[in-house]
Amino acid sequence: MRLARLAAPSSPHDGAARWVRAEGDTWVPVEDPFAAFARGEAPADLPGGTVTGAFLPPCEPPLVIGIAQNGPEHHSPVQAWLKSPRTVVASGTPVMLRRDAGVPAIEGEIAVVIGKDTDGLTAENAHEYVLGVTAVNDVSSPDRAVLDPRNFEGKGGAGYTPLGPWIDTEAGIDEVPMTVRIDGVERVSTGTWDLPASIRECLVYVTHWLRLGPGDVIMTGAPRSNFSVEPGAFVEIEVAGMVLTTQTG
Repeated sequence: MRLARLAAPSSPHDGAARWVRAEGDTWVPVEDPFAAFARGEAPADLPGGTVTGAFLPPCEPPLVIGIAQNGPEHHSPVQAWLKSPRTVVASGTPVMLRRDAGVPAIEGEIAVVIGKDTDGLTAENAHEYVLGVTAVNDVSSPDRAVLDPRNFEGKGGAGYTPLGPWIDTEAGIDEVPMTVRIDGVERVSTGTWDLPASIRECLVYVTHWLRLGPGDVIMTGAPRSNFSVEPGAFVEIEVAGMVLTTQTG
């Protein structure tokens, strides 16, 4: 199932949103999928037929957690860091790159959306706590890393976490493909198989130290999918068939 959040047509800028599921090329309103997930059910349809509206971020994460250095060139123990949820924006939202923090970079990543409280999560049952996966662009200023080991400066720009456009509840967490294109040119075709630490291992590590809950987002690392960019680059990150777009400026 593909789940998204659409802006209500009467108020596209005031934060009003409704949950929808895909039906072919249309969208059908549904109940809160996190409430349904807690019951072990798919979200029920709401009356009213198909709807339209601009995509919002596919969830409003209380927490955004990044997995540090989880790429093929790193084989360190799993570590994590926090990114401000205030940096989250929808697919298609223009992002102004900072001019005061060195050469900017984009990082295509597979994001996991937690569906329920993670008490009891293990490597074997981790998928049972995941609502689904989505695409994320972890926009960064990597030149700040030496002076900014906590990623506060390098990851905190306005709009630096494009997320979406929807959540795929059927993609699983073990074999998820990803492709990154910049200005229409494919730069990498990769996936979970290129992550030194699997998504299951990442979830076990994070939940050992921190209880997660509905809507929390885990960015699982950049498997050869981080690239320096110049302002004006158009970035597409395709995860499990969905395409997250970011027009930089």
